[in-house]
Amino acid sequence: MAQLGGQGQQILILPEGTDRFMGRDAQRLNILAGKILAETIRTTLGPKGMDKMLVDSLGDIVVTNDGVTILREMDIAHPAAKMLVEVAKTQEDEVGDGTTTAVIIAGELLKKAENLLEMDVHPTIIAMGYRQAAVKAQEILEEISFDASDKDTLLKVAMTAMTGKGSEKAKESLAELIVGSVMQVEEDGEVEKDNINIQRIQGASVDESEIVNGVVIDKSRADSAMPKKIENAKVALLKYPIEVKDLETDAKIKLTDPAQMQAFIENEEQMIKDMVAKVVDSGANVLFCQKGIDDLAQHYLARAGILAVKRAKKSDMTRLQKATGAQLVTNIDDLGSDDLGEAGLVYEKKIFDEVLIFVEDCKEPKAVSIILRGSTRHVAEEIERALDDAIGVVAATLEDKKVVIGGGAPEIAIAKGLRAFADTISGREQLAVAAFAEALEIVPRTLAENAGLDSIDAIVDLRSAHETSHYMGLDVFQGEVTDMKEAGVIEPQRVKKQAIQSAAEAAEMILRIDDMIAASGAFEGRGGEMEGMGGMPGGMPGGMPGGMPPMM
Repeated sequence: MAQLGGQGQQILILPEGTDRFMGRDAQRLNILAGKILAETIRTTLGPKGMDKMLVDSLGDIVVTNDGVTILREMDIAHPAAKMLVEVAKTQEDEVGDGTTTAVIIAGELLKKAENLLEMDVHPTIIAMGYRQAAVKAQEILEEISFDASDKDTLLKVAMTAMTGKGSEKAKESLAELIVGSVMQVEEDGEVEKDNINIQRIQGASVDESEIVNGVVIDKSRADSAMPKKIENAKVALLKYPIEVKDLETDAKIKLTDPAQMQAFIENEEQMIKDMVAKVVDSGANVLFCQKGIDDLAQHYLARAGILAVKRAKKSDMTRLQKATGAQLVTNIDDLGSDDLGEAGLVYEKKIFDEVLIFVEDCKEPKAVSIILRGSTRHVAEEIERALDDAIGVVAATLEDKKVVIGGGAPEIAIAKGLRAFADTISGREQLAVAAFAEALEIVPRTLAENAGLDSIDAIVDLRSAHETSHYMGLDVFQGEVTDMKEAGVIEPQRVKKQAIQSAAEAAEMILRIDDMIAASGAFEGRGGEMEGMGGMPGGMPGGMPGGMPPMM
């Protein structure tokens, strides 16, 4: 709103009710949102991290310490906080692990920037300093990384990723399953994680989990009269319904004689018979159909001794192609013996209360399945999330062949290098680079705090130990600084690389915002959320302790 030429006439630029925050207020509110979000998931970091219980509006419960799962389940409204959620999602997509690390580094970068803003350092200067520090951090990370992609290293990487995530008691056996699966589906140095299917079944100990050298389909036979077991299977994959198609246009058929009705029905039956005959003539004895299969067709398939599955998922069809070598046929008229895949054994089996189809003994399957067991649904779900993370890091290690030591060692080494780098920079960017170095130490500090250790003593001991070796990290189980390489705590380089890069870019983007305009009604119905942040949208409804501003 403004006045024109002293005439007292008001001009409305923005709609009435629009909220606007400018300059330091906008920066303060954005930084505050980022800090709170990082603080929310900080306690989940590391082998001794705690879990969060999340309950949605329907009463469904999720118990997890997986950072990206927590952030997805939270109903976050604040725009700056949403940007940090994107950091976690990107980390999950790129690597599969390190989501909590990425968010808490971003939150700490914003916290250190707040101190610099209070010293009247311009946000653009801080952003430039952070950018220089991020580039230098990647160089230092490259220096402290080492080459490794042998099976022993992959097992250590998998176990490191699963430690503290509910699967710890069986991490050795699970690591064997994961590494075996990833190595099986690897093609030309690349791993397609979708080719590893985790079939979660509750009702047993996690120790009873197993790998299937093929594909497990969460379906039963189309008809109980079909054979339950087929050896030396010839597998056909069909993306075509084995049923009479409905007419696309409205039509009426006028019948004047009962014989015409009978002929009409017989004609439909003959069409079904012809389609089944094409399947039989191809030589297939196992059929997976992505569409429906008519009841009459099921009867004829059963009489022909064919095991058929209807309405199979697209993802399962893709995995079956990779495992059996079959071609997905989109028109039944084109189905021939050349399109069939092979499997040594296909059978139906009931595990707990789940009926599954197993496709096993494939020659060189590029798709595998893991049968994951857990005593309850919530336990099995959390172990599945741990397996997803471990598959991601093992795949990243196999592709990049670069690893670093865990236990907070890389962050301390990078921070040490950045402090030396800061001394070579003139101008206020030096302060930003030094702040970036301090921010990275939030990782070992949090590991110590979550293990009940003194974080100051831990940081001091780590800095001292790094004067002799950059392999020294914090052993949270023994409560002391030790050589993490000897302890077998290893992570892919890509986890740290992506986490630091994403956190730096997100913090830089948030710091460069000096004006926030929230449309009228954009955050209506969230019950007093704007009170805790001086009118800023987003937050934890219901009055969090200590005046914590709302985020959800």
